[in-house]
Amino acid sequence: MGSSLSSQSGRLSSSRPDIAEAYRLTASEAMAKIRRGDMTVEEYAQSLLLRIRKRDDVVKAWAYLDPDYVIKQARALDKIPEDKRGPLHGVVIAVKDVIYTKDMPTQHNSPIYRDDHPAIDSNAVAVLREAGALLLGKTTTTEFAATLTGPATTNPHDSSRTPGGSSSGSGAAVGDLQAPVALGTQTGGSTIRPASFNGVYALKPTWNSISREGLKIYALIFDTLGMYARSIDDLVLLADVFDLQDDDESDFAGLRGAKFAVCQTMAWEFAGPGTREALDKAVTLLRGAGATVEELRLPSEFDDLPELHETALFAEGRVNFLAAHRVGKEKLSPFLADHVVNSHGISRKQQLQAFDAMAALRPKIDDIAGQYAAILAPSVPDEAPEGIQSTGNAIFCAIWSALHTPVVNIPGFQGANGMPIGLSLIAPRYRDRHLLKVSKAVGELFEAEGGWKRVPK
Repeated sequence: MGSSLSSQSGRLSSSRPDIAEAYRLTASEAMAKIRRGDMTVEEYAQSLLLRIRKRDDVVKAWAYLDPDYVIKQARALDKIPEDKRGPLHGVVIAVKDVIYTKDMPTQHNSPIYRDDHPAIDSNAVAVLREAGALLLGKTTTTEFAATLTGPATTNPHDSSRTPGGSSSGSGAAVGDLQAPVALGTQTGGSTIRPASFNGVYALKPTWNSISREGLKIYALIFDTLGMYARSIDDLVLLADVFDLQDDDESDFAGLRGAKFAVCQTMAWEFAGPGTREALDKAVTLLRGAGATVEELRLPSEFDDLPELHETALFAEGRVNFLAAHRVGKEKLSPFLADHVVNSHGISRKQQLQAFDAMAALRPKIDDIAGQYAAILAPSVPDEAPEGIQSTGNAIFCAIWSALHTPVVNIPGFQGANGMPIGLSLIAPRYRDRHLLKVSKAVGELFEAEGGWKRVPK
């Protein structure tokens, strides 16, 4: 991290219990409190920094965080006249460390980029900054957001388990109440999987609906900026700022009478007992709330999606890790180096076949998903596995990354060890706002009756 958190101990305090506990607020709740004048941005930042100082030795979610700079940003925001404040004034956001920030290093968890300071913000960070957000710090990631080997970050609900990856720190920071919202990225399952493991909401929007300018690219055909929060309202705040819009208004009017599909997907053999039980319980809850739930088996032409995704992923990695290999191949993980050397044995013909096959399936999934309020599917094989060396299996997420559809992880269920398990809701491409509307109703149901409750350490 940047400056020592302990160096702030003299100023990070408050005699008001509501301010000391402000780190528990969602972004929407904190913003409302700031707008009413019940709390300053600096007070809010102080509460979050105290929470981080208390938990950082265990969770290790931060690649870079400078408390002095956080307070400096907060004081500057507090000085802005009310009539000139942006739509995210005072909202505190953590940023995955593969996303460029002009005032913080962007290191990609790679020795090649240690202490590297880009001169510009990414497109997404520039949008958030202009809207009045406070950038808290940079969160940990796997190397270039591309490997399955985890950083030192642990799951906030059980430090012996992984928080998932590659957006490890973003998922863990939001799950541990160290930040209300965070940015991640997803190429396979790097936003949705950590959301499930950490018990939070996440949106992987429609591919290319938010600019990737200023993000480390793994596979341009899949890479998507994602976001984490502890409420759907907070995801809506970010969707507003990023101007996510559907062509048509959603006709979803509540769970009663709505039609859902439950899809085990072609990867169902990887589902463990926790996910199987969660999916069964989710169907029961939806039907109990008055919804219709139909079993959906995707046509056989979708069966090869996991392999198609992997083929395109490795082939694109050949292009996007070439510079790192040329500049510092001895510092690059063997897994990524092999992308460049022989792309894991993938030919150009196979690459083209994978590209074209996935492209043909995308309008077909739009037609299928458009028949329902949303498709309900697994987010992960089960609860977060033990150990932090591996970030877990992304197979249930990669399917939807390949198809470019928007996905929301809904928390609320748990596995055999009491760890959170989420489920995915999927809609057609560019139906992100509709999906968020549906997700709010489903999330309220699953969080109330799914069985898992967030108990902060």
